[in-house]
Amino acid sequence: MEQEAEAVDIDPIWTTSRTARQIYALTEVEKDITRLLYLAASSISLLTLPQTDGPDDNLPQGEERSEQFVLEVSEYFERLDSIQSAIRSSLAHIRHARIAPSAINAPPPGFVPPSLGVGLPQSDGDDGKKNRGLQEERIERDTWQGILAALTRLKAAQDANKLPEPSNSMKE
Repeated sequence: MEQEAEAVDIDPIWTTSRTARQIYALTEVEKDITRLLYLAASSISLLTLPQTDGPDDNLPQGEERSEQFVLEVSEYFERLDSIQSAIRSSLAHIRHARIAPSAINAPPPGFVPPSLGVGLPQSDGDDGKKNRGLQEERIERDTWQGILAALTRLKAAQDANKLPEPSNSMKE
């Protein structure tokens, strides 16, 4: 029943392909790891002596403390097991898909991918226009064409409004 409620909350984009489902599963693993760390911290605090509890800790006392510890440790190991299974499943998916290790490796430091994922070939003499996408190149082209057209119209208007220069009467 809990899984059905989760299935309703999943964005449909995560159900479009097996890879998308694997990515979603890995984000769930990340959440499980966060919960795992919380459970570890809580379990450790339950192991401390009750005299060291702060007034804001709201930790149980006596037998309740032991029972709470057992519950949290049980959940800890259940989460740990689910994390292990999910990671193994993701690795099996990567192996099955035969994804090259170079595709999974992190890019070099300082690497910035081109915008929109599509870029024009770069030449060695590029003057600071690296990592621009096709869309940016098109916008720049259209902007320069617009500037040229505006300057051409301005020049034509100035030439049309230009009065013949008065003759210089001081000519000798």
